Amino acid sequence: MKPITVIGFLGSTLDAAKFGPSRWNKWRPTVSICMQEDLRVDRFVLIHGSYHRRLAEFVMQDIRDVSPETEVVPHVMDFEDAWDFEEVYGKLLDFAREFEFDPDTQDYLIHITTGTHVAQICLFLLTEARYLPGKLLQTQPHKGAPQPIGTWASIDLDLSRYDSIASRFAEASAESTSFLKSGIETRNAAFNRMIEEIEQVAVRSRAPILLMGPTGAGKSQLARKVYELKKLRHQVEGPFVEVNCATLKGDSAMSALFGHKKGAFTGAVQDRPGLLKSADKGLLFLDEIGELGLDEQAMILRAIEEGRFLPVGADSEAKSEFQLIAGTNRNLMDEVAAGNFREDLFARLNLWTFALPGLAERREDIEPNLDYELERFAEREGTRVTFNKEARDRYLAFAESQSARWQGNFRDLAASVTRMATLCPTGRIDREAVDFETGRLAKLWSGDKAETSLLTDLLGKDRVGAIDPFDRVQLEYVVDVCRRSASLSDAGRTLFAASREQRTSTNDSDRLRKYLAKFRLDWGALTQ
Repeated sequence: MKPITVIGFLGSTLDAAKFGPSRWNKWRPTVSICMQEDLRVDRFVLIHGSYHRRLAEFVMQDIRDVSPETEVVPHVMDFEDAWDFEEVYGKLLDFAREFEFDPDTQDYLIHITTGTHVAQICLFLLTEARYLPGKLLQTQPHKGAPQPIGTWASIDLDLSRYDSIASRFAEASAESTSFLKSGIETRNAAFNRMIEEIEQVAVRSRAPILLMGPTGAGKSQLARKVYELKKLRHQVEGPFVEVNCATLKGDSAMSALFGHKKGAFTGAVQDRPGLLKSADKGLLFLDEIGELGLDEQAMILRAIEEGRFLPVGADSEAKSEFQLIAGTNRNLMDEVAAGNFREDLFARLNLWTFALPGLAERREDIEPNLDYELERFAEREGTRVTFNKEARDRYLAFAESQSARWQGNFRDLAASVTRMATLCPTGRIDREAVDFETGRLAKLWSGDKAETSLLTDLLGKDRVGAIDPFDRVQLEYVVDVCRRSASLSDAGRTLFAASREQRTSTNDSDRLRKYLAKFRLDWGALTQ
C-alpha cells in the first residue's frame, strides 16, 4: 500500500476549539481525518493564511498527539479576497504546479470539506483536471450525538462526467494548445483547430491516435509534446518510447518490439524486454507504422486491445499498459486495399486520425516558425543570430512564394536556418547570406542531381564525398566568398569580420590560407 498524503485547508471555524479536554468532544474535520481507524495518513499538507497561524499550530499539535506517525507540513497561502474565484484558482494552480507530486509512490487525497466554498470548488476543478493527481476526500460529523471522529469518503473522479465544467476553462485549454505547438503563434486556422482537437483528445482519452502526413511535417515532435502534456497532467507515469518502424526489418522486428528470451535464436545471449515493455505506463510512438509486417501488426493489435503479447521464445505472456500514437506518411486505406496493412488494426487506429499538412500548405506559418528555429539555434549553440530587416524580408518573400516547394517540410526549414546561422560571421544574417541560401534551396528542389557544385568542380566527386557534410557546407561558403573577393586579404576580412575586432593583431590572409590548405586548396586555384 502506498503512503498517503492529504492536502487540505485549515477550517478557520470548523477546526477551531477552546483549549482544554472539552475540545475532544467536538468534531474538527482536519483533526478527525487523522483519527480514522481505516485511514492511515503519512503526511498532511495543511494550507492556511498568515492570520490563522496560531490556530494552525494548535491543530497541528493535536494531529501529532492523535497520530504521531503523521508528518504535518504547513503551507501559508494568503488571499486578498478569499471569495475571489480568479485569485483563489490562480494561487492554487501555482501551488499544484510547484508541488513535487510522485503518483508512482504516493497516493493523494484532496480534502474539500474545509476552506471557503470558492476554495472547495477550485480544489475540485484542479483535481478533475489532474493538476492535483489524487482523489477527493470528504468528511462529515456523525449524526446525532457529537463525536470527534466523524466519517470520511473518497471520490475518484470520472473525467468523462464533467466535460461541461472542463469546457468553461478556455484559458487552460489555450495554454495546452500553445504547449502542443511549442509556443509558436501559428496562423493557419485549420491547423490551429486540429491542434485544439488533439489537445482535447490527449487529456481526455487513452485511445490510440494516428498522425498522418508527409515526412518532416512534425509528427514526431507533436507526439512528444502530447506525451509531455499528459505527463504534466499526471496522466502517464512511464517513459516516452519512440521507434521508426522503417528501421525494423525481418526477424529483428519481433525482437525489438516484443522482446525475446535468452536462447530464443542465435545471438540471443540474454533476455530483452522489447520496446512495448519499455513503454509500460507511458506512451509508445510507432512512426511509419505502415512499414511493419502483417505478423507484427497482428501482435500490435492484441497488445493495444488486451495489454498482452508474447516475447520471442517465451512460454508466458508479457504485460504492458501504454498509450499508442502511430505515425505514417502513407495512405493506410490504400495499404489496406492492397493487402499490406491489416484492416482490423487500421479500424482500431482510425478512431482519432489527424492529417498534418506540409509546410507548403501552411505558408502563413513560415514566419513564426522561422523565429522558433532561430531560438532553437541559440539554445543549442549558445549563440544568438538575427536577420537584418532587408535580409529577413527577402528570405520570407522567397520562403512564402509558390516557387518554394519545401519538399522536406519543417526539416528543410530547420536545416536552412541552421546553415545561415552557422555561416553568419557577425551574428547578423545579411542579404548576401540569404541569396546564397535561397539559391541552394532552389537548386535542391529543382530535381537536378548532377554534381555541379563549386566543390565538385574544384576537388572532384571523390574528394568531396570524403568531406563531412558540415565541413562541406562551410567550405562551399568560403569558396564562394573567395571568388567574389578582390584579394585573399579582402576575403579574409569578410570571413573573419567578427573575431578580428576582438584581436589586437590580425592576419586574416594567413588564417584563410591555412584553412584552405586543410582541403589542399590555394588562392590561385579558386580564382582561375
